[in-house]
Parts: sequence; structure tokens; C-alpha cells
Amino acid sequence: MNPLQHIEQFEALNTCHQQIHEHLTELIDLLERLDTDSDSPHCRQKARTIEAFFSEVSRAHHAEEEKDIFPPLLASDNAELVHAVRTLQQDHGWIEQNWLELAPMLRALALGEDWADMTELKHNAEVFVNLCHDHIVREESLIYPEAKARLIDAFASRAARLAQK
Repeated sequence: MNPLQHIEQFEALNTCHQQIHEHLTELIDLLERLDTDSDSPHCRQKARTIEAFFSEVSRAHHAEEEKDIFPPLLASDNAELVHAVRTLQQDHGWIEQNWLELAPMLRALALGEDWADMTELKHNAEVFVNLCHDHIVREESLIYPEAKARLIDAFASRAARLAQK
């Protein structure tokens, strides 16, 4: 990957975080409407949109981080950094597990089915929202800046080596 592609990748990752925040806000709004409006077309559409986003885009985002962002950081000799990345990997597992419980309930809501227990749906959604928010804060405050700094250092070293030839 050339430097421009790496920059674009980080921009895409940041954009996805913004989209995740927007969909989490939509999920919170949906939770507030469930007591009075759970069977409305608006709520069903909102549930459908949220479920599709987190089942597709958000999962792909985590896979990209696992493939491209985390491995170089895990190779670091900085124990704190490695621990932070391992914690984020663990978060991905917890987020996925929680999502596997929440997604079918949102799909049921989207389809107008009434088998989902609203108390359980609300609880799982609240856990999911908190997990995602905390996870993004850790990534944006430590991992992304560190990954970007290492990338800049690597490109600077490469440019210096090329200039010496």
C-alpha cells in the first residue's frame, strides 16, 4: 500500500466510527420509542437499518482493524501497547457476542414479529451501545494515533533509505 492509500484507510476507519456513533444514537432513540411505538413502520425501518449496518459495515470494520491495524502494533516491544491491542481484540469478541444476541431481536422488530422480549432487547442494546462507545474511545485515543505515528515513521525511514541510494 502506498502512503496515500494508508491515509485513505485511516480516513475510512474514522468515517466508520462516526457512522457507528450515528447508528448507536439511532439505536438509543429506538429504545426510547419501543414502549409506545414498537410496531410503527418508522420503528421497523429504523430497526432494519440499524441491524443491517451493524451486521455488515461494522463487522467489516472490525475485520479490517484485525487484519491491517492491530498486527503491526502487536509486534511492538511496548508491553502496554500490546496489552491495549489485546484488550481491543477482546472487545471485538464481546461486541460480536452481544451483537449475535441483539441482531435477531432487531430483525424480529423490523419484521413486525412479537417474539422478542422488549426488556431483554433493551438490556442487550444498552450493553452493546456501552461496549461500542468504550471501544471506540480506546481506539481513537491510543491505537489509531500510535498506528498512524508508526506508519509515518516507516515511510520517513523508507524515504531516507531511498534518498541515500
